[in-house]
Amino acid sequence: MNETLLLLIFIVGVAFIFDYTNGFHDAANAIATSVATRALSPRQALTMAAIMNFIGAMLGTAVASTIGGGIVNINDAAGAHTGLIIVLGALIGAITWNIITWWFGLPSSSSHALIGGLCGAGLTASITVHWSVILDKVVVPMVLSPLVGFLFAFVFMKIVLRLLSNATYKPTMRRFRHAQTASAAALALGHGLQDAQKTMGVVTLALVAGGYHEDPSVIPLWVKVGAALAISLGTYSGGARIMKTLGQKIIDLDSSRGFVAELVGATVLFTTAHFHAPISTTHTITCAIMGVGATKRKSAVRWGIAGNIVTAWVLTLPAAAAVSALATWICMHTIPL
Repeated sequence: MNETLLLLIFIVGVAFIFDYTNGFHDAANAIATSVATRALSPRQALTMAAIMNFIGAMLGTAVASTIGGGIVNINDAAGAHTGLIIVLGALIGAITWNIITWWFGLPSSSSHALIGGLCGAGLTASITVHWSVILDKVVVPMVLSPLVGFLFAFVFMKIVLRLLSNATYKPTMRRFRHAQTASAAALALGHGLQDAQKTMGVVTLALVAGGYHEDPSVIPLWVKVGAALAISLGTYSGGARIMKTLGQKIIDLDSSRGFVAELVGATVLFTTAHFHAPISTTHTITCAIMGVGATKRKSAVRWGIAGNIVTAWVLTLPAAAAVSALATWICMHTIPL
């Protein structure tokens, strides 16, 4: 077995580890509100989210194609070895940032960590970085999706409150707790549709770099299944630190607000996946939670916690890029041809 194939196998393994960290890091996105309102127990919610993540991951490849062929031009790399090092450096940057933000309980974006990692690795190796694609498919959706999540959740929650203004509180909340099972499942489905595809894209990118695949927009079936399994296993393992931040620290959630936040988040994820835009599940659901919370009163949202989360969002792309650039440089000088 030659060195290139061994390196490729190692990188594919690292990619699936990233996918696993994506699952436990972002598991809270889909289930935090349902657990916080006691619509589901943590174990029930994690099991449901893992299953829906797997199903969502198998539903399409549009986002994977953007990651695999739209961020960097791997064909510019000086040989298979350099191309594989670029992918490895990107993954190291993304995994490092995932672990740092998980440790501090901050719901940052695994998607943007991976994209930042690809940028940092690509710049270090002097290959083409498609800045126009990053602007159109990453930066613009990164700004718009949280705003849309907040505004839609705020407006929808206001409508729900108006429609149910004369309803009896306890029976109404009981019905919303049942409805949250469906909305949390839809959000988990959207999470699988978005986030597992990013790993599919980067694994396919590695196959192209190693000379074992030609078209980065065509995702092999085994890559789809592997990515779906990895993110599902990661989701099932949990993410209690981030779950607590989303479900308890931003606002005090009730079942009606949890349902609306999840429904709006799922809708945004499905819509952006249709347009091949790799957006952040984290950004979308966090801002939807803020939106439903703001319908109580301005002070209902703990803006200090929200500010810490937004700071992590802003730092994600450059921080992951910086770690990736360093990792790529080290690997280029230490991993032999």
